[in-house]
Amino acid sequence: MRRLVVFDVDGTLIDNIEFIWVTLHDFFGLENDPERIRAKEDFLSKRITYQEWADRDIEILKKHGANRESMLEAVGKAKVMGGAIETLKELKETGIKTAIISGSIDFLLEKLIPDYDEFFDHVFMNRISFGKRGEIREIRATEFYLEEKKTGFLEICKKEGIDPKEAMFVGDHDNDVEIAKSAGFTIAFNSKSEKLNEVADVVIKKKDLREILKYL
Repeated sequence: MRRLVVFDVDGTLIDNIEFIWVTLHDFFGLENDPERIRAKEDFLSKRITYQEWADRDIEILKKHGANRESMLEAVGKAKVMGGAIETLKELKETGIKTAIISGSIDFLLEKLIPDYDEFFDHVFMNRISFGKRGEIREIRATEFYLEEKKTGFLEICKKEGIDPKEAMFVGDHDNDVEIAKSAGFTIAFNSKSEKLNEVADVVIKKKDLREILKYL
């Protein structure tokens, strides 16, 4: 029996969205925005931190009219992955610890799974705070992004006294490869990554999260 199941968000818990940041950039016409591209390059070149990158990205979005209402409109096609709620309920009922480690943004989960905090013992993701009129106040970037998701996973295991070999990870993309290598059992779910498929124990193509339960 697995003692911990860790989930990605975009494309895993949530369907019809691959990366929320890309979705926002496309919606606000920022695909080729030089300021946005420069911020990304600065981060990848280690000239700025992930928090600084998130801050700059949010400021660019705000300049182009982003607020809570328009951002929710941008992710309007997103929906809860099939079987997700049933899966989370069963994990909770069986006493298995659950966690989110994702580069997604909390407002998406708040929209689609308003009580998501009740399902998860640990949540690591980007968080945006909004004002009374829906204006963006700030973003608090996750500590565990891209390859650093592995660090977050190992910290959770240490805190819970769980051997990583007793944990399962469920994700869908290239940025999940390192954490996938660290978990005792990995499922590439709704995967868009050949790299992840290669290191995963199981690849599930059916868009129904209940399929993971048979591997507990």
